[in-house]
Amino acid sequence: MKDHQFATLAVHAGEAPCKLTGAVDTPIYQSTTFAAADSDEMAALYSGEKPGYMYTRYGNPTVHALEEKVAALEAGEAAQAFATGMAAVSSSILACVKAGDHVVAARSLYGATYNFLNRKLPAMGASTTFVQSTRPEDFEKAIQPNTRLIYFESPSNPILEILDIAVLGAIARKHEITSMMDNTFASPAIQQPLKLGISAVVHSATKYLCGHGDAMGGITIGSRDFIDHLNRDVLRDFGGVMSPFTAWLMLRGIRTLHLRMPAHCANAQKVAEFLFQHPQVERVYYPGLSSHPGHELAKRQMKAFGAVMSFEVKGGYEGGKRVMDAVKIFLRAASLGDTRSLIVHPASTSHRAVPREQREAIGITDGLVRLSVGIEAVEDLVADLDQALK
Repeated sequence: MKDHQFATLAVHAGEAPCKLTGAVDTPIYQSTTFAAADSDEMAALYSGEKPGYMYTRYGNPTVHALEEKVAALEAGEAAQAFATGMAAVSSSILACVKAGDHVVAARSLYGATYNFLNRKLPAMGASTTFVQSTRPEDFEKAIQPNTRLIYFESPSNPILEILDIAVLGAIARKHEITSMMDNTFASPAIQQPLKLGISAVVHSATKYLCGHGDAMGGITIGSRDFIDHLNRDVLRDFGGVMSPFTAWLMLRGIRTLHLRMPAHCANAQKVAEFLFQHPQVERVYYPGLSSHPGHELAKRQMKAFGAVMSFEVKGGYEGGKRVMDAVKIFLRAASLGDTRSLIVHPASTSHRAVPREQREAIGITDGLVRLSVGIEAVEDLVADLDQALK
């Protein structure tokens, strides 16, 4: 997909002027239920024989517009929206895995995802092997006869590991299992995993898709059969549905995704280069740096390198704490993908549930600091970090 086509889809996909009123903006269908003309139509809507809406837990016109837009941007057949990113992650995994099944997962994952795979899934009778490298051959070696899913992030949270999306997708197809990837850090503006052979893609739509820190949601994209199964057999029973107003905010945010992401990424590159040469910084994790072990692979499968990075400050935990306390523009806040720059300490927030030994094994030290670089003037961001490091 060419950049100009992506930009047009970001603005128009899934949306059209209202046929009844001519309203240009997608209406917010703030209704829990929808009336049918008669009992036969209601039965047809309930069974899915007739397209339409009957109850917002099953589907909603505003939410559906968002689903169509994101499916188009990710080059997927269909999408399913959820109340949160973790609702999308957990529901999508449960659509693939049942008691007695096995998951092969990357070692570097968002803390809540790791917790779900490591603690919640075993309680349901399934198991996970976490691969302790980024090498595709190690993922293949971990596959068992009962493996049903390969799950990973690229770039990963929070140490920005880069995995070979196309090769992992090919391995999954070879063994006739599902591959699923969290594309939150990149967004479809930077990479489209479905085009590289991944079965399903998940997003915390709270982040770059929304882009403004004012709405929480998740979304999964894949084949129409998979999304229908996800809606019918998981979402309807677990109930983690997105509200119509949230979907409307997401639609508004996505219309500027193609404008925001280049600004985010350009700022992040300059911030990473500044940190890399700073005497108070021991290490920078950002795929846009040639020193990053996944730099060349990232160049091949990404249009840009994203706007999230992590770095280690000299002085460990206390050094990182001093930097966090000294920043003036960066906001000490969780999450990422906001227009505003954010700073967070993974060991005490996103990865608090991950055992310390496991965290340190994948590079999440006590002194690691993660940045989500916003779209402010980069000179001001660099100056803020410089004074904080001093």
